[in-house]
Parts: sequence; structure tokens; C-alpha cells
Amino acid sequence: MAEDAILGYLEKNDHISDSGQFAAEHRIDHNEIVNVIKSLHGFRYVDAQDIKRETWVLTDEGKAYTATGSPEVQLFLAIPPEGIPKEELQKKLDASVFKIGCAQAAKNKWVEMGKQLVTRKIQHVDDKVKDLLLQIQEGEAINQDDIKALKARKLIVPQTWKGYSVKKGPNYAPKRKKVATDLTRENLQRGDWKEIEFKEYNFTAKGLPTEGGHLHPLLKVRQQLKDIFRQMGFEEMPTNNYVESSFWNFDALFQPQQHPARDSHDTFFLQAPSTTKELPEDYVQRVKQIHESGGYQSRGYGYDWKREEADKNLLRTHTTAVSSRMLYLLAQKPFAPKKYYSIDRVFRNEAVDRTHLAEFHQIEGLVCDRGLTLGDLLGVLHEFFARLGMSKLRFKPAYNPYTEPSMEIFSYHEGFGKWVEVGNSGMFRPEMLLPMGLPEDVRAIAWGLSLERPTMILYGIDNIRDLFGHKVDLGLIKRNPICRLGL
Repeated sequence: MAEDAILGYLEKNDHISDSGQFAAEHRIDHNEIVNVIKSLHGFRYVDAQDIKRETWVLTDEGKAYTATGSPEVQLFLAIPPEGIPKEELQKKLDASVFKIGCAQAAKNKWVEMGKQLVTRKIQHVDDKVKDLLLQIQEGEAINQDDIKALKARKLIVPQTWKGYSVKKGPNYAPKRKKVATDLTRENLQRGDWKEIEFKEYNFTAKGLPTEGGHLHPLLKVRQQLKDIFRQMGFEEMPTNNYVESSFWNFDALFQPQQHPARDSHDTFFLQAPSTTKELPEDYVQRVKQIHESGGYQSRGYGYDWKREEADKNLLRTHTTAVSSRMLYLLAQKPFAPKKYYSIDRVFRNEAVDRTHLAEFHQIEGLVCDRGLTLGDLLGVLHEFFARLGMSKLRFKPAYNPYTEPSMEIFSYHEGFGKWVEVGNSGMFRPEMLLPMGLPEDVRAIAWGLSLERPTMILYGIDNIRDLFGHKVDLGLIKRNPICRLGL
């Protein structure tokens, strides 16, 4: 409607002098007129020139006075001919109206403000302030002295009005031509492509800037850790199965079936498929034997081991389940020393807070060779963590069902000014290794830590939910530099 009105008017007239006046005459919203003028100007149907005018508009206080009258008139009308005590007059009026009204009425010499009684000095007044505000509201002009007075009382404020004057452009037409942006199969078949006017291509226009991919901080730290393991001669274990059986996750690691970690409050068990059907039966029997009655100089746990517990499927709680599979496969061949590592996701049914999630990434290193001792484990740990930039280490005895001896690893954090736990370690128990079929003189040393904790320290993140999960800010991924461990 606005476009038809503008183009139709210019067909019979030379120009539109004022878009605001034009909008009022045609009863069209001025904003709609302005948008159409901008569009027509872009396609050169019209040429438009800016118009700016300073106008005055009422403040909220000014708008209130157009309905109720100015404070001085309200006060004057509240005074009876015989006068009124000041306290009673104050009760009849709003506090702000009373304060302003007293000042303005006394200034105009309308009232006598006695110590006890307020009386009228004249019998009739005109509300000039209200009349002036109504004139401004209707767009009428008033003199500069009145403008200054109203502005001083903060009843009006200036506002810049923007509009356009419009005349015909070089591409003017009474109706806008619809230009085609695509040449279709139907246009070619009908032959109407000859008459169609196509939109011009702007070959100099720049497209949206392309963005390169950005690695997540966890991926950066993981890659650095992989490089460290490879430099130390480790090979990566296959960790592509998130679903694992309780047998490989717990039983093969000599972890008893009544252990608290097997409770549903600590582990995610699967409903479908709920159990596994692929376990090496001869090895299962050896694991059952070591759990129930021991062997290899061990007394075992002395309980009734249940196959149905071992068959349950779960989301793996640690990548040590992968280590147990790899050591079993190693035992099926003539023994050769191996160094394995893995970095992948594990799942535990934990309460979510600033430092814990129900899923996280575990880093694990494993060395299997003949005659390994606790000294070898300490040496490997010092070498590994030194490459991470952690040269000050301490070790504390700990308990794990599948390692003996076991040690918690602490590193001195210069920023925190204290020792912080960075991992766990130990030597795999004979009750775990010998049922697999490994030679009696073969030992395995291992250690593990989370990927999230060192990443949070390196990047200064204090809430794990800002690093991993659906609440991660994508800007974090773009802003953070490449990780340089140990520097």
C-alpha cells in the first residue's frame, strides 16, 4: 500500500516534499513509508534526500499534567475561598504535587502561604502549563520563552525527527518490476526467458568470511599427551567400545562382585542388551576360581562367584577394562614386552558439580615386561610427568583392588602453592595377570589420570561444565591458543 501510494503520487507530481506530511495525508504509518523509500532508493526508482527536524515531546511527568492539570493549579483548586490549614492542604494532595505546586503558585502570586493558613490571593487562574503541553502534544508551535520554561521544569525533551524528500529516480516506473534471480527449466521450455528481466550480479560483492575449524581445548591437550606417549615408545590401545561387560570391567581385574563400584548408584548398567554372550570360557573359569578360592599363593575373596553378574553390560567405568583385554590377548601369544596407552571416555553415575561429570576422559599408561619393580614404575612416572611440566612429584600409598602396591601421585602446583593429586598408579596383582596365562615373571605397571583436570589447570577453567558438555561457550574454543604442555 505504501509503495503504490508513493509511486502513484510521483506519476502525477514532481516530488514529495516531506515524507511525514505525506504519511499523515495518506494515513499510513511513517515508519512504513520510510522503509519503502529506502527500498525504492536502493533500486533507483526514486532519489531521496534526508530531512531532519528538532521537535519537542512530553516527558512522563508532562503527559500526566495534560490529564490532571499542573501542580500549581491542582493546589490552587484545593484551597477553599476561606483558606485552609497547611497540614490539611498537604493531606489533600500528592507529596510531589504539593511541593511543586507550593513553589509555583507562590511564584505566580496566586496564594498566600501563611504560617498556619494558606489562602487565595486571586479568585480565578488559567492552567497555562497544561494548555502549552497540549499544544506541543498536538504538534503546534509555541514561543521560545515557553519552551525554555517547560524544558527547565523537565516537562518536555528534544527529539530529532527524521524523514525524506523524494523525487523520481533514473529507473522510475509506476510499478516496481519483479526481477528474476534464477533461470529455471520452465523459463527455457516456455521461452519466456527472452522477456524476463534478471537481477544484475554484483561480481565485486564480498561473501561471508570463511571460518576455519577450531580444536576443543580437550583435543589440544589430548594430542599433546599422545605425542608424549609416542615419544616414549607407547602404542595406542583400541578404545572404541563404550559398552563393556562386567567381566572385563570388574571380574578380570580381580574386583569382587560385592564391591560398591558395581552398585547402580556408581555404574550405568544397560537394559538392552543387558548381558553379553561372548566371553572366553576357559579364562572365565580361571577368574571364577581365583575369586572364590584363590590360587597363585592368594586366598582369593572366599565368596560364591556368580556368572550372571559377570555377564551384565555396562558403560565402562575406566579404560582399564581395555587394558585387561589387551593383556589377555598378549598372553595368548609367545610373550613380548609391550607399552600401551589410551585416552578415551568413561562413565560413572556421579552427582554433577564444579569438578565432576557423569562422563569424562581417562588417560592410562601400561608397561608389561619381565622383572619390573616399583622402581621402574617410579622412573616411568617421573619421566612422563616431567614431559607434562610437572617435575616435583610425591607418592602416597593407596588401595586398588587390582594393583598392589598402589600409589596416589601428587604434584606441586606453583599457582595454587600446594600439592595436588594428579593421578593413581600401581603394579597389577598376580591374581589378575596369572589367570590370563602370562608367564610368572612378567609384571605390569600402570597409571591413570583424567584429561579434564590438567586441561582446566592449563586453561584457567574452574568449572568442568564450562569445558565439557552442552553448556560450553563456542567462543572459548575459538579464543584459546594451541596447548603447549610443560612450557
